[in-house]
Amino acid sequence: MGFDVGMIVTGKVTGIKKFGAFVTLEAGKSGLVHISEVANTYVEDISVHLEEGQEVKVKIIGIDATGRINLSIKKAEEPERATPAPRPSRPPMNNARGHGRPSFQQNKAPAAPVTFEDQLKQFMQDSNTKMSGLEQYSAKRSRRKAKG
Repeated sequence: MGFDVGMIVTGKVTGIKKFGAFVTLEAGKSGLVHISEVANTYVEDISVHLEEGQEVKVKIIGIDATGRINLSIKKAEEPERATPAPRPSRPPMNNARGHGRPSFQQNKAPAAPVTFEDQLKQFMQDSNTKMSGLEQYSAKRSRRKAKG
């Protein structure tokens, strides 16, 4: 049987090392499941997840020039497509960055649509404020270096 990248096949774990597990596939071929490809969580000890003789479903993720086969257990399992939980609504914040106390004025009239020019003007004001803060910080640092 020929193996191609992307195929999902069944194999048997034949050896476990600190860095991964060797899996024998059909036709006597074998491949390596690196420790990072065992589970979707951090794996410190591979023997917690796998044992010799265990049958596993693996996905072929690579075949190098010498014919070595790289396998993945976590990519062979289809991730469950859970619907995301609804986010709790938060009251709007007072300032543009979302910091500060929440604003509880909920009876405000909706703001007029913002034009591109207004957005550009706001961006330039924010940019200038940030640049002046950066220049002040740089000036302080250069003064400290000159003293030291």
